[in-house]
Amino acid sequence: MNARSLSLAALHASAALAVVLCLLLTGVQGVRDGGTALAFGTLIAVGEVMRWSGPGVRDMAPLGAAGSLAYALLGDDAGAPTRHGAAQVVAVVAVASLLGNVPHIARGRCGVVDHLVRRVLAVGFAALCFQPLFNRGFVADGPGYAALLLTLLVLTALCDAVVAAALAHARTGWPYGPLLRDELRAVPGIGSAMCATGAVTALAVAVVGLWALPLFSVPLLLTQVALRRYAAVRATYRQTIASLARATEIAGYTPAGHAHRVAALCQAVGRELGLTEPELTVLEYAALMHDIGQLSLVDPVPEGATSPLPPEEQRRIALLGGAVVRQTGAGAQVAAVVERQADPGPGQPRAARIVRVVNAYEEKARACGPLSALEELRLGTGGQYAPEVVSALARVLSGEPYCPARPWVTHG
Repeated sequence: MNARSLSLAALHASAALAVVLCLLLTGVQGVRDGGTALAFGTLIAVGEVMRWSGPGVRDMAPLGAAGSLAYALLGDDAGAPTRHGAAQVVAVVAVASLLGNVPHIARGRCGVVDHLVRRVLAVGFAALCFQPLFNRGFVADGPGYAALLLTLLVLTALCDAVVAAALAHARTGWPYGPLLRDELRAVPGIGSAMCATGAVTALAVAVVGLWALPLFSVPLLLTQVALRRYAAVRATYRQTIASLARATEIAGYTPAGHAHRVAALCQAVGRELGLTEPELTVLEYAALMHDIGQLSLVDPVPEGATSPLPPEEQRRIALLGGAVVRQTGAGAQVAAVVERQADPGPGQPRAARIVRVVNAYEEKARACGPLSALEELRLGTGGQYAPEVVSALARVLSGEPYCPARPWVTHG
């Protein structure tokens, strides 16, 4: 068992142990404020049932996350102090989340266990920080209460990001730093909406009671509907680019599957070099369409291999490709990467350097095998290929098989 497997097992074991202990403690003490626990449990379970994801979109259950956080930060209920503690919070959230994920488990959806681990550890952290302070009377109304909630929200978001990045690192082997950076960058978006809704719901329940739950769930439900539509548009856009990338294959300019192989390996190398999610998206689109300039050639290049061509010819094909990409609406950044892939040197964008190296590797590997191809790239690091990209490619190829699809780490 390697270090990543041990790390994953430790995270799972920690969450499982916390759930078992909290269930035992709640069973011994009995469920307190049963009506409140049932209401929040139902909200969390419904939110988990509505959990969703899409291609290139983070896996999220905003309603379940906000409901869990609200229960962890709940002090009063319609003016009366609640009596549930941190253990009951974890127990209710764990049971409700598990029940809400039964349909996803039945459909064979992956990532459920990691999602539950994140939920238990993050909510457990918030409840463990808030409930003892409230039950001992250390939390008073006023600015101090608001400051405490705000502090706990920030710390809980950080805790969740750390756990999410650790799970993703353990699953994929991708560098931990960029994964944590991507998780932290997601916090100001839907993450902040979930945290704010959770805190506001807890405050509203303290004043008006459980009627606040359906009232404050509506904004998140509307947000979720809007995100679903955005995801559908993005998926269609990505499919359009993928289909466009096949044009060179259908026309016989490049071998079947070349663009997708280059795109998958480019993403793995980009991950190894610490590219962010937006940079990886640009890299993926550019890699898919890096050969599209060949459609402008009268005579196809043999085997579609551009790396053996003279630099002037490579640059001409790249510029033609960039012009085509600009017409597709894929974005100026993608077009710039396609155009600059044939311009080795210090000023070449990092994504263009990756596309150049990976494309050359894929072409050479088909001709002379992977080892010879990598050796030729190493010999070309004096000017043709970026040394850091070739080194990253070698690490990717020597490691575990890279994942062709780019799964997103879970969120919410």
